[in-house]
Amino acid sequence: MSVQTERADAVPAAGTGKTGAPPPGEERNPTRKRGGASAPYLLLLPALAATAVLLGWPLVKNGMLSFQNLNPRQLILHLTEWNGIDNYQEVLSGSDFWNVVVRTIVFTAANVVLIMVLGTLVGLLLARLGRRMRLTLLLGLVLAWAMPMIAATTVYQWLFAQRFGVVNWILDKLGWHSMADYNWLGSQFSTFSVVTLLIVWQSVPFVAINLYAATTTISKELYEAASLDGAGAWKSFTSVTFPFLRPFLWATTFLEIIWVFKSFTQLFAMNQGGPDRLTETLPVYAFVEGVGNQHFGMGAAISFLTILILLGLTAYYLRTVIKQEEDEL
Repeated sequence: MSVQTERADAVPAAGTGKTGAPPPGEERNPTRKRGGASAPYLLLLPALAATAVLLGWPLVKNGMLSFQNLNPRQLILHLTEWNGIDNYQEVLSGSDFWNVVVRTIVFTAANVVLIMVLGTLVGLLLARLGRRMRLTLLLGLVLAWAMPMIAATTVYQWLFAQRFGVVNWILDKLGWHSMADYNWLGSQFSTFSVVTLLIVWQSVPFVAINLYAATTTISKELYEAASLDGAGAWKSFTSVTFPFLRPFLWATTFLEIIWVFKSFTQLFAMNQGGPDRLTETLPVYAFVEGVGNQHFGMGAAISFLTILILLGLTAYYLRTVIKQEEDEL
């Protein structure tokens, strides 16, 4: 009996070693778990620091400038004159700002519709082409996409030049002799038409390549099943292709709205917002009022209002995405 008692007492407790202490692996587990939990946050620190320095601080400075009366006099004398919300009141109470807002929305909507329709068609075309033709078309799309904005704008200025432009020469040869010396940058509609053609040409490759990549994730068995059910090309698109492409279309549309809404280079380099400031969108309007008219506080207020509009669009997009994820769950 005494021997059995000693053996029972000598048996180590569950989860302990020979000395009664927990195994070494179990001692280190809490530390590993804590280290693993903090690792993602540590990896995010460089990106957060870069965002704070490169984006956050300029945004704070711009917000401060929007509450100041900053003109050449203040710059020369190094004066800081705070005027509260006067800049915002002047901007929001004037009709020019709201005309530019409506113009920007219409311009963005027209561009995004054209970009998404043409980009979707080209993306679906890429999925149906043979290997060689697909590579050729992809090469052309990438070259168009990679061209710098200023270089592309310069090419379009030459194409649509009044006297020596290629477009006017072709139209004249085709019988439209009245277009021989047509000034494409002389009216609001024609200037917007040229800029829209430029922006659509630069944006379609991004949408097309994105959607083509999305089509490669669709299983071929789904198309075979739809074909066995008697579905034609349109029915296969609406029942198989479109449901899979919907998230990609939604995300790409939002990115294009942001990109077109804040486009500045093409509009300003093409005609500097002319003629008579009729092709100014919000980014161009902020630059002209701020830097062009040397009323930097006013320009900062307009740019800050533009940022608020973009933040509103982003919040709406994120809310929609979260709602879709909750519905799927």
